[in-house]
Amino acid sequence: QEDVDIPSRRVLITGATGLLGRAVFKEFNENNWNAVGCGYRRAQPRFEQINLLDSVAVHDIIHDFQPHVIVHCAAERRPDVVESQPDAASQLNVAASGNLAKEAAGVGAFLIYISTDYVFDGTSPPYKETDVPNPLNLYGKTKLDGEKAVLENNEDAAVLRIPVLYGEVERLEESAVTVMFDKVQFSNKSANMDHWQQRFPTNVKDVATVCRQLAEKRMQDPSVKGTFHWSGNEQMTKYEMACAIADAFNLPSSHLRPITDCPVVGALRPRNAQLDCSRLEMLGIGQRTPFRAGIKESLWPFLVDKRWRQTVFH
Repeated sequence: QEDVDIPSRRVLITGATGLLGRAVFKEFNENNWNAVGCGYRRAQPRFEQINLLDSVAVHDIIHDFQPHVIVHCAAERRPDVVESQPDAASQLNVAASGNLAKEAAGVGAFLIYISTDYVFDGTSPPYKETDVPNPLNLYGKTKLDGEKAVLENNEDAAVLRIPVLYGEVERLEESAVTVMFDKVQFSNKSANMDHWQQRFPTNVKDVATVCRQLAEKRMQDPSVKGTFHWSGNEQMTKYEMACAIADAFNLPSSHLRPITDCPVVGALRPRNAQLDCSRLEMLGIGQRTPFRAGIKESLWPFLVDKRWRQTVFH
């Protein structure tokens, strides 16, 4: 038996086909964990296809695989979609999360539930884990209700709140950060960019590392549980991110227009929901990729001007 090198630590990742889930799967897989990812629409052939609303299917995979850790990345995370489809969003963000927490408790698995900075109203940052949430939009409310459902069903679980994410996307629309790239690249027409909401763009690789470090810390210390915050530490509006992206690729940014008014369309957004990350930092957990380096790595495959790619990467 000794010569079969299958890692003994098992982790199950939900939403493994998504932007964050792919990074989390890769991080555990490359660090000597036996990782199984599950997804729904895009799952096969790489991942298990599971509908998280099917409680029998969820029960079966958890009991068959017996994971030590479950990282729950699956969610409806688009605020405007949540507003338009509240019931479906609540089913996934709240009901499925509570059920997953219950099943995790049943096999003694450590559940990490991925939540959001949008549980806060953005009026008095930075926010500690102990600060009282007050979500402004339905998305934040469903994620907060999901946190409660998780901790009610599994008092040993962890909630990890994170802000806006970016990373190696399959499509630019996969992230609210990378989706701006076309507006940056096509400098022949001016583009309005939000310069009101303060964001802290966070690389999915860094969140994945935090999840793995948190899981490994928990293996040594059962007191590691409850609510945690992780975030990049560069404060930027979307306008500032767009300018930084232009700068990273030596593209012009004079066509980008900063809009300083509060947005009037779509779900309400908190002005500044900066997360205080000192609880994880005191545990020695964390990693931060500088925005310029991370965004360059994420976006260069989507450059329209291929000549530029040759000069920079060859």
